[in-house]
Amino acid sequence: MLLHQNPGKGWGGQKQVNLQAKSSRTGRRNPAADFFLDVFGMMEPPTSSRLNSRKRRKDGSGPNGATELDGIPPKMSRRSLGLREPAPFSDEVEIDYSKPYIRVTYEEAMRGTPLDRPVRVYADGIFDLFHSGHARALMQAKNLFPNTYLIVGVCSDELTHNFKGFTVMNENERYDAVQHCRYVDEVVRNAPWTLTPEFLAEHRIDFVAHDDIPYSSAGSDDVYKHIKEAGMFAPTQRTEGISTSDIITRIVRDYDVYARRNLQRGYTAKELNVSFINEKKYHLQERVDKVKKRVKDVEEKSKEFVQKVEEKSIDLIQKWEEKSREFIGNFLEMFGPEGALKHMLKEGKGRMLQAISPKQSPSSSPTHDRSPSPSFRWPFSTKTPPSSPANRSRNESSVTYDISEDEED
Repeated sequence: MLLHQNPGKGWGGQKQVNLQAKSSRTGRRNPAADFFLDVFGMMEPPTSSRLNSRKRRKDGSGPNGATELDGIPPKMSRRSLGLREPAPFSDEVEIDYSKPYIRVTYEEAMRGTPLDRPVRVYADGIFDLFHSGHARALMQAKNLFPNTYLIVGVCSDELTHNFKGFTVMNENERYDAVQHCRYVDEVVRNAPWTLTPEFLAEHRIDFVAHDDIPYSSAGSDDVYKHIKEAGMFAPTQRTEGISTSDIITRIVRDYDVYARRNLQRGYTAKELNVSFINEKKYHLQERVDKVKKRVKDVEEKSKEFVQKVEEKSIDLIQKWEEKSREFIGNFLEMFGPEGALKHMLKEGKGRMLQAISPKQSPSSSPTHDRSPSPSFRWPFSTKTPPSSPANRSRNESSVTYDISEDEED
């Protein structure tokens, strides 16, 4: 069913469409139907200047090399956007040649075309070592117009080796890599190096997408010159910082590293085209690197051990200082000039004096004759002769005085 646009109302006046359009042979869902299912009545057709302004920089701060000018991408609902099958080859797709081939203009393509008449955009290349730069170029080509059917041509090994040089991947590998890109609707194998009117008419191509840098090859200053003059060229932007030549340069620059890496993974020197001497050199370097790594690990572990010992020694010293201060304080408290031991000795001394020295009677009391009492004798002393009571009282007083002096000493 065709789409009709009401004048002055944008895409909001579209009638109901059949969103189950599929290819007659491959069973793939028409990507244009999915596109209009998402944007039906809510979105204006995008402009090429906005789509082609996104570049990837080496020093880009955002994800996937996005620059600050790109802004923050809007979030989308959690749903599956990918396809479940690879893109078909051109010889597997049935084309209805009964309908006349009338190429749409750029203005018509930007306004939008019916679902059964998408804008057929063609992009070609070698696609060796398929990387994000290739994917971004195809993404730009896919989003040139609201309803785009992207056809990608991949050149064969013979053409590529003659006009550009040797490839890392063979043609079948390159075909398969492009087939599994989500933006591709159809793949043309053995694509021509220079596009001819017959090829454009056979595949009913409306526009050719490529970066606008002149591509000199096959004796021409620009192989897309006649496409640009015919008004069929749709420029895209190159992704800076990534290319097949850049990847190969990295490998060649670090050849020894990757050769040693593959030797470790079980590849033979013959498979890597490595000489006997280089093989032994790589093995020796690998052993040296292992020894260096072990030494480095030991150094790191020893540093950690020394650090732990230092931390523990500092803790022990702090604890010893605290305990020593506590011990000195307790010692001074017990044996110092005003310690508890001195008070205990003074208290014991006073008690001994009170126990040894008898209490004297008051001086005003009358004198009574006292019965003789045994006199105090020091050990190892001789017996004293008996004396009168008066002498006995004087002797007792002298003895008391002597004992007190000795006690004081």
